[in-house]
Amino acid sequence: MPHLKTPKAYEPLWKEWDEKAQKNGLHSTVYSVNGNEYKGEWRANKREGKGTQIDRQRGGIYDGDWKNSMRHGFGTFSLKEGLGYRKQYSGGWKRDKKHGYGIFYYSEKEYYEGEWFGDERSGWGRMYYQDGSIYEGEWLHDKRDGRGMYRLANENRYEGQWKNDLKNGDGKFFYLDKGQIYEGFWVDDIPKCGQMSDFGREGAPEATQYPIPQVELADSSSVIGEAKNDFESAMS
Repeated sequence: MPHLKTPKAYEPLWKEWDEKAQKNGLHSTVYSVNGNEYKGEWRANKREGKGTQIDRQRGGIYDGDWKNSMRHGFGTFSLKEGLGYRKQYSGGWKRDKKHGYGIFYYSEKEYYEGEWFGDERSGWGRMYYQDGSIYEGEWLHDKRDGRGMYRLANENRYEGQWKNDLKNGDGKFFYLDKGQIYEGFWVDDIPKCGQMSDFGREGAPEATQYPIPQVELADSSSVIGEAKNDFESAMS
């Protein structure tokens, strides 16, 4: 009985060519039609893993983690400056947006370190301003919102509530240079009702000439409380 030879199965050539065209694993520099350059890891023809991209459109360079061709994980984005690059942001990313903990440099002396959500400062964070002042506290939608402390360059500071980037609600302002403290209620950065008293006046560098006189109202706390309630009702 003759032996029948089974013909060998061959895959169509287009499948082999397609597989070779897919980018997987570590690749040398890949150039895009928009001028961008990427060097790093790929998976199923998408940037995934560790990689570095020179972004010609944004004028910067990103080095870090990728997922599904988006910045995702930990990475650093730097802007082109002169002949080199200046670091602008270093921290967490999610779906191409700043997310989690990270540091953003607005300038050499002004930067934010803290939590991000969807490319906005949200959560807890500390902001260092150009004039030497510092804010430390809660943020929401890129604005100071919640509890926070704002310290001026001369060490005077506010501790209390914030809303929409302004002092709103209960708060204390320490005038350490004068040796005084204001405790009260604020509306859009303006103190509306409260009480001013001496605080460490003896050691203040620019203490007032005379101490604050004693309040003579029979029930000053009730007067302040009623005024506060009126402002809270107007804000609600």
